[in-house]
Amino acid sequence: MKLFLSILLTAIVFFHATGQVRIDSLVVEGKYRTFRFQQPTKTTKGNNLVFILHGSGGDGNGMMKPASALQAIAGQEHLLLVYPDGYKRYWNECRKYATSEANKEDINEQAFFAAMLRYFTKNYKVDSKGFFVIGLSGGGHMAYKLAMTMPQQCRAISAIVANVPDTTNLDCAEAKQPVAVLISNGTADQLNPYSGGKMIMNGASWGEVRSTERSFQYWANLAGYKGQPTVKELPDTDTTNKQTITQYTYQGKGKPEVTLLRVNGGAHAFPQDIDIFLESWAFFQREIKRVSKKGH
Repeated sequence: MKLFLSILLTAIVFFHATGQVRIDSLVVEGKYRTFRFQQPTKTTKGNNLVFILHGSGGDGNGMMKPASALQAIAGQEHLLLVYPDGYKRYWNECRKYATSEANKEDINEQAFFAAMLRYFTKNYKVDSKGFFVIGLSGGGHMAYKLAMTMPQQCRAISAIVANVPDTTNLDCAEAKQPVAVLISNGTADQLNPYSGGKMIMNGASWGEVRSTERSFQYWANLAGYKGQPTVKELPDTDTTNKQTITQYTYQGKGKPEVTLLRVNGGAHAFPQDIDIFLESWAFFQREIKRVSKKGH
């Protein structure tokens, strides 16, 4: 779809618990799209751009508190974290049968994220090679879409409590190129069933999703992995929450890492034994290091 001229609107600046937060907007294909971010104390060239995506019905502001530990170290880690808002609180991701207005109107999300990349490259000198994405639930589905359709700009993703739509429910044009992917899903998730199947949102079916294992293998297959992943039990940091995490990893020379964190006993929520935002950044760092080595 044709991208209309993106117009920068008057920004709003306010103070959040984590510091000065700026809200700004772009007009993309005639629609106002908003996003917020903590104003960097100084512009450092080459910061890594990370989009943090809310779930269906949420907004960017609601993701700032969960991501506070990562936001606190953003300056020293050379990160610029951005919290975009979905169109009318939803994303137009790859679920064909989603009933949101974003899906019905076929909102051009790729144009929105491309426009934000240009905005932050121009105004904050971020690394222009692309961006990283952390997404919760519907935001995880949006992360999948960006990896599927914009693999040249989407450098790695972390999808939380989200499975790839089944083939009958997938309406994205798949580039079918390998991308570094971290999946974190709970085995007791009632909304995003770990074993796959129909998703019910607000009393309506949003179609079927693949199982977590099939979602994991989708990305592993694109990266060219064969055989079984490496399995590791992560430390049980809180023995009272009835959760443990099993890590499955495909990692090989010249290939992007693909990792699954199976949250045993986990519901449709962030894992409790780890800070998934810090875990996601560690995952992204490994991809940055891999690509850097490849470049040399």
